[in-house]
Amino acid sequence: MHPSDGQGTGYSSGDYWAHIARVAERGCFDGLFFADVLSIGGESYEYESVRFGGVPRYDPLALIPVMAAATSHLGFAATLNIAGTAPFIAARRISTLDNLTGGRMAWNVVTGYLESDFNALGLNRPEHDNRYDQADEYVEICKLLWDAFPASAIIRDLESGAYIDMAQIRKVDFEGKYYKCESFPIVEQSPQGWPLIFQAGASPRGLNFAVKHADAIFALQPRVAMANWVSTVQRAAAAAGHPEPKVFLGIQPIIAESEANAMAYIHELEVRVPIEPAVARLGGLLGVTFRLEDLDKPIDRLGTEGSQGWVTSVMNWSEDRSPTLREMAQHFGTSPMTPRLVGPPEKVADEIELIWRETGCYGLTISPHTNPRSIEDFVDQVVPILQSRGLMRTEYAGTTYRENLQQN
Repeated sequence: MHPSDGQGTGYSSGDYWAHIARVAERGCFDGLFFADVLSIGGESYEYESVRFGGVPRYDPLALIPVMAAATSHLGFAATLNIAGTAPFIAARRISTLDNLTGGRMAWNVVTGYLESDFNALGLNRPEHDNRYDQADEYVEICKLLWDAFPASAIIRDLESGAYIDMAQIRKVDFEGKYYKCESFPIVEQSPQGWPLIFQAGASPRGLNFAVKHADAIFALQPRVAMANWVSTVQRAAAAAGHPEPKVFLGIQPIIAESEANAMAYIHELEVRVPIEPAVARLGGLLGVTFRLEDLDKPIDRLGTEGSQGWVTSVMNWSEDRSPTLREMAQHFGTSPMTPRLVGPPEKVADEIELIWRETGCYGLTISPHTNPRSIEDFVDQVVPILQSRGLMRTEYAGTTYRENLQQN
């Protein structure tokens, strides 16, 4: 744990999460994105909890009302795994939050990739592509439920005594290979209609799912592969005849007075990463068992049922060489495999502008190193530069996540 990290002590405080949200809204961010996994695998539990701070790990959906109450425009993209939750329950839960926030919810749809997640839920882990086959049906049911109860159906007619116009509400009757649902919906559409759909699928099957369902794609791509990935998404959407999802590329700014100071700070972070638990954590995410005696050997091509986005990020470490296990473990201990933009605020802003112009992405996702320092530094030092160049908004277009995501 680094001295600048406030989350290790603040995570259980509503004030902490409200502060994060207020800072993000002050910076005119589209929203806050909450990645999540359900479990910690096997022997790595002690590593994660005692050495890595991986637990306690709160449900991101439960944090959103606290942050929404402290803001009025900021969106919230929360991860919800399709495994272990019926589509009807997921649709109700997300739509409830979408209404309570005034239309500021997004759902990051994940199919689950950790075997420990499925063990925790008492389920067998399906094969990679089959998980997306299931997700297609799952999201389709949710969309049918959201469509079947328009907000206009709530009429509140005092003369007739009718509260709801049942003629506007449809029964959902869906039966597929994996899921079925027969019910009237019980939550109305929010001010933005549906919650936004986010996805991060990087495999061919995952990308096919994303362009079919997602409003936005969160991409973990190394710097050398960013432009190609955006083009890949564009081609996939065109081939499928679907609107092009907005691509957000992940980056991690490390801001300091000089590049030397920023590199020194990275070193401070990485030397605090305990190698053994870091290797165990990395292996759990990738679905690979690593050996500590191989720490300084390059990682070979990985064949795994784990997250293909993580695998791609690891294997595309650079143009000219594979990373060593030690390098990857230390990097992952302080960053979710996103490229680092290192140096003074002006240099970081230059890099952001270059990435945006070269890749054609819609936006960038800022991965923190420590909170709240990461977001405070970025909002106070980099956002004003980007705003002065016309690259970031200075005010929101509307009050819903969908309105603000569509703002140019």
